[in-house]
Amino acid sequence: MIYNQLTPDEARVIVHKGTEMPSSGKYYLNKEAGLYRCRRCDAPLFHSSDKFDSGTGWPSFDDEIEGAVKQIPDADGRRTEIVCAKCGAHLGHVFFREGMTNKNVRHCVNSISLSFQPESKPVVVAQKAIFAGGCFWGVEYHFRKIEGVRSVTSGYTGGVIDHPTYKQVCSGKSGHAEAVEVEFDPALVSYKTLAKHFFEIHDPAQLNRQGPDIGTQYRSAIYYLDEEQQRVAEELVAELKSKGYQVVTTVEKAERFWDAEAYHQDYYDKTGHQPYCHIYQKRF
Repeated sequence: MIYNQLTPDEARVIVHKGTEMPSSGKYYLNKEAGLYRCRRCDAPLFHSSDKFDSGTGWPSFDDEIEGAVKQIPDADGRRTEIVCAKCGAHLGHVFFREGMTNKNVRHCVNSISLSFQPESKPVVVAQKAIFAGGCFWGVEYHFRKIEGVRSVTSGYTGGVIDHPTYKQVCSGKSGHAEAVEVEFDPALVSYKTLAKHFFEIHDPAQLNRQGPDIGTQYRSAIYYLDEEQQRVAEELVAELKSKGYQVVTTVEKAERFWDAEAYHQDYYDKTGHQPYCHIYQKRF
């Protein structure tokens, strides 16, 4: 399952089961009609018609979308935790027999565990983009910083064998490039913005290498998923060449993208290190 990228504050509540301060959440007093979704996986959880003002400081609902919320008794037996049934994200706790509504139920939910889809606003379908620009650790690191990017996955593409391993790719014999698959919200960030960013976080003039990393697996390439992505990528390459850059980046139709091994994902977040061969340089 692909999850939305979380901020440290969101992870503290959603993953590590923390609690936001009362009356601090952005949805506590929200009265707009719409749908409340899981912040981590976008699963629908609550209808606004079931929301009520409990006076507690947290969004409260006296009903849930059927099957959307799972109840888990706390270890001490004093309270009952509620989590997203789809991804297990911590939402808050549920209380019974308080007499606040006719249904006599209160789902007490952290705003930070939710996202809100107004009734008048349709769901935006996420799009994907694939870029290869040297070691995928650094490329992933820089793309994760962009607002509107939901997730970045390190992997391999453009090769001749299925299910390649890191060892096979590093040998240069599999034909794959180290690449990243970026999932993004087109309502928040455009493909063109992402493609420009790609050209500014690596050197598109280096052939089959990036900094100290040498080999065809470190080549510079954009793998387009539709004709519009192809058009944008080719226009940016032409623009850079007109500015005097000796661009060697290829623009190719996307092939199968293979996720890299788990230890490659979020590499710099896990290790606490910084990219060693990807430095931002403004080119547009």
